Amino acid sequence: MFTSNPFADLTLFLAPLFMQVYVVLMILAVAAGTLIDMRHKGSARYFMQARQASRARATRQLSGGERMSLAVRTLLNEVLTAGEFHKPRRRISHLLTFYGVLLYLITTIVLVFAYPTPETPAPAAWPVLWNIGALMILVGGCWFFFFIRVDVAKEGHSPFRLMRADLFIVSLLASVIFAFAWECVQAVGNLTATQIFFGIYLFFTTLLFFGVPWSKFAHMFYKPAAAFQRRVEEADGSTSLPRPADVRYIER
Repeated sequence: MFTSNPFADLTLFLAPLFMQVYVVLMILAVAAGTLIDMRHKGSARYFMQARQASRARATRQLSGGERMSLAVRTLLNEVLTAGEFHKPRRRISHLLTFYGVLLYLITTIVLVFAYPTPETPAPAAWPVLWNIGALMILVGGCWFFFFIRVDVAKEGHSPFRLMRADLFIVSLLASVIFAFAWECVQAVGNLTATQIFFGIYLFFTTLLFFGVPWSKFAHMFYKPAAAFQRRVEEADGSTSLPRPADVRYIER
């Protein structure tokens, strides 16, 4: 089951073009939602104003090589290894979810566009990686949702108490859960159940991508930019903030 392309089997009741158009629409939804979020919150204007203010306060001019070095350090620390999280549990949960989402999205695009029908079978590695990505999201996301969220871990609220900030993680987990359900019932040949679970999967996946302006989805684009700007300000002497304390021992 986990070695066959679940999207190719949808041709029993859907044309391959349907999923290809759907994927393109979801990509456009993320781009549009991020722009709407930036406009609503004034993020772009804030970053421009902060950059201009920091330039005025700078005590030295950074070379292109220095800026490139800071960009690489930001990529390695804040993006690829989640170095801003000092608690091991929070960091592992974030990395599982982050790399799971990347793997899940990349393999979905490959399976939908490169191997759209049973007549063009995908190498077994691609469906396996798709399932591994979904499983990583499920483990990392459930770990965060049930045990790490602030209102659950610190305030003792029920994990099922939801707020708007939970839209991203809830829709992401629901999308993955119903992807597994759809894949399982499709593998046993139940067409009606396949159509039902696939429809629910599409609903939560659409909610995930169209909910960008109201969820924390866009934060994944803001955080690297903010981290890079902070490094630049520390390097050119323009920062107005005190150097943060080493909290690794405090948070243990």
